[in-house]
Amino acid sequence: MRHQLHTMLWVFTLLLILSACSKEEVDTYDTTRTALNIWVGTEAGAVYESATYNYSYAYEEGSVTFYAQLSGMPADHDRKFQLEPFGGDSAIMANTIRTEEYVLPAGEVSGTYQVHFNTQLLSSPTLFADKDGHINFRLKQNDEFAVGTENHQQFTVVLKNYLAKPDNWDNANFPRIPLSKYFGTYSRVKYQFMIEVLGLIDFEINYNTQTAYDEELNVVSSVYAVHLQQLMQKALLEYNESHDAPLTDEFGLPVTF
Repeated sequence: MRHQLHTMLWVFTLLLILSACSKEEVDTYDTTRTALNIWVGTEAGAVYESATYNYSYAYEEGSVTFYAQLSGMPADHDRKFQLEPFGGDSAIMANTIRTEEYVLPAGEVSGTYQVHFNTQLLSSPTLFADKDGHINFRLKQNDEFAVGTENHQQFTVVLKNYLAKPDNWDNANFPRIPLSKYFGTYSRVKYQFMIEVLGLIDFEINYNTQTAYDEELNVVSSVYAVHLQQLMQKALLEYNESHDAPLTDEFGLPVTF
């Protein structure tokens, strides 16, 4: 009898242990929870403290790239998410920012996305010209995604808005060639438009350079400079045809190349 009682107690204890193990597995591995990590940095996963956006580098709209990666299982359907700006200078920046209804496609675990900033919608053309601003972005939670892991729940964009006239616009020592030879009279609007179209900042034109564009030195050849001039003429024509008024500079004069 004592042996039977001992056996029953042992079986009861074993059942309690198995029950506890089963409960522990459920608590620590919840397959229904899916989080989304977001960050600025590199696609490979390097997380930067912030990204910088300079309104002067785009006459109209430019963007900052951010990355998102799933923490959980991929789905068999497209999943959407949104960002919301908060903190910093968000109160005065709301109208200049354009986010999207971003999509993580079915079966995917990561993606590359953009937040857009419009220079023309600034409350003042000199905003952030003397003092940098900043704005934060975080995931707007929905039924598909919870916030990601620590350091991947939000990111910051530092805001700048200043652009200096290049030293080589009007004067350059041979074999360097002044930018004005190909792009005409300097204006801030013209230079912004050039940066937006060409993606080049503070570049030089060198008569002796054989390579069309030396990315390391940021130098273009005189032949390639003619090509860049033609690109700007084409871009200006397209801009003027697609807008109600031609592009004018900060002095009210038509931009020409």
